[in-house]
Amino acid sequence: MEEELLMIPGPVPVLPRILKAMSKPMIYHRGDEFGRLYEEIVEILKNIFQTRNDLFVLSGSGTCAMEAGIGNLIDNETRIVCIANGKFGERFVDIANRYNENKENVTTVNFAWGSPIELETVKEALECNPEVVTMAHNETSTGILNPAKEVGKLARKHDAVFVLDCVTSIGGDEVPVDEFGVDIAIVGSQKCLGAPPGLSAISISEKAWDLMQENPGRPYYMDLVAYKKSLEKKQTPYTPSLPLFFALREALEVIREESMERRIERHRMLSKAVRAAVTGLGLSLFPKLNEISDYSNTVTAISIPLASGITDEQIRGGMRKKGVMVAGGQEKLKGKIFRIATMGNITEKEVLRTIKALEQVLMENEFIDGEGRGMEEANRVFQNAWK
Repeated sequence: MEEELLMIPGPVPVLPRILKAMSKPMIYHRGDEFGRLYEEIVEILKNIFQTRNDLFVLSGSGTCAMEAGIGNLIDNETRIVCIANGKFGERFVDIANRYNENKENVTTVNFAWGSPIELETVKEALECNPEVVTMAHNETSTGILNPAKEVGKLARKHDAVFVLDCVTSIGGDEVPVDEFGVDIAIVGSQKCLGAPPGLSAISISEKAWDLMQENPGRPYYMDLVAYKKSLEKKQTPYTPSLPLFFALREALEVIREESMERRIERHRMLSKAVRAAVTGLGLSLFPKLNEISDYSNTVTAISIPLASGITDEQIRGGMRKKGVMVAGGQEKLKGKIFRIATMGNITEKEVLRTIKALEQVLMENEFIDGEGRGMEEANRVFQNAWK
């Protein structure tokens, strides 16, 4: 791993073998070699998504795929309901408002950041019978896992296309796309897949295709109909980012070697260890849960104990001086929380290094009077996991 340890929700540390793959010589992007590469990537990703739907890789980040999903689906006549309880759920709202000038057709079901989604409120909002429903599965801005399966059922009941941001859940948590009734699922390369940033993947159901075909205002560069036609020739419609495709293929090989079952369990164990450690140190987890939500499997959001006098700069700045970078709060949560990610190819070693740095910072700022409790709690999780 790098000398400065990235424990943020993307980009994640990239294994040397994946970085090395990026240095391969360029190939003809319309030739058979790229065709085979793309075909392999698509097939492996379909297995990871657990989907039979069409799937494409875009030369753009997760937000590119979010915009592609919405921009291909909606026009000024499309009714869309966006469920949001954090920054990335709200990003769907911003995108929808760009592609639908009739604001009355864009309904936002807002919950406070860090609060769980309430199904009864969602049910009421869906009485308008929208064509499209959106939600962020793993809301990294607040560290909460939202109820994809339950919302998927509601979307099917109203015959709506369900668009799910899985940017930070696929590859690190159990996300059976078809079983959840997800029509458009999205993942980013620099999150749980453990690859460099710059690529995203998107899966599309037949129901979603039907709606897209009717939309004359589809984006040009992100026209998913064009992607579908090109995939028949094992190509992308425009020049792909070849070094990133090489890296993604190697990252997917790493996943295949580990197996998705073990990878998900590793993510689950690491996040559990972080939660045990921080609560053992007297800190509080930020998100509030209900019976259908859960803590994120890939990032832990922790409230900064401002009443004690300790600040965001003291915690995150202090940890960075010790070689560990963790994420802060975004927008309205800036200075109120910090976030420790456990994505990609992170192991117990990196988690323990992070907890040790946190303990030292808390002791230096007189929040705790001695080191060791957090490390003990994390190690207890690890020891129990291997029994």
